[in-house]
Amino acid sequence: MAELLVERRGPIALLTLNRPDRLNAITFGMLEALGSALADAEHDPAVRVIVLTGAGRGFCSGLDLKEAAAGRGIGGTLSSGGVTHVGTRDLDVALGCDLRLMAEGATLVPGFARRGIVPESGGTWYLPRLVGWAKACEIGFLGEDLSAARALELGLVNRVVPDGSVVEAAIAWADKIAANAPLAVKAMKRLYRHGLTEDFASHTHHVLMQLMQLFRSQDFQEGVTSFIERRPPRFEGR
Repeated sequence: MAELLVERRGPIALLTLNRPDRLNAITFGMLEALGSALADAEHDPAVRVIVLTGAGRGFCSGLDLKEAAAGRGIGGTLSSGGVTHVGTRDLDVALGCDLRLMAEGATLVPGFARRGIVPESGGTWYLPRLVGWAKACEIGFLGEDLSAARALELGLVNRVVPDGSVVEAAIAWADKIAANAPLAVKAMKRLYRHGLTEDFASHTHHVLMQLMQLFRSQDFQEGVTSFIERRPPRFEGR
């Protein structure tokens, strides 16, 4: 059985981690498949939104500790002479997403310190930016499990939804995003990221340059025309 399921729903790519018997614990094969699927979606102009979820009753239980303890797979013995990739956890994977939905009965497990590792898949970069320095330290240093309500309070997730409806809610959000102008959405995301390391004057200059490009796009013309004609826009990403 494939460790990653890839499904296309129009402009949406639905990627499902598929080791439900191991709560979707991450293996080398899964990481390689996920990396390839993300790259394919990124380079496919027909894909406007990616939804990442997990099969069964959990999103991802993180590193497959049984394989690691046996000296195999991710986090295997450091004395093997190979390249070792350690510590990916469900929270770390989720933080790499732009938006996060969580089932009300789910739990986030930031247990890196309890396993003797750090969040290496971008978690140490994302977490302080999402919740602030002190809360990031609280989450990381204490390593306590976080309920959905607490995750929402901390700002780790955008919304908590009823159990069993996460994928449905995510697809509904993805449909709304995909219906918007893809050039504008991509530019907005790029500017958000650059804005984290730019001063205000430099950033507003880059915003102006981006706006000048968008003003010349067919999507901008369609956005204006559809507003005047009082109809839903039909954006083509051009």
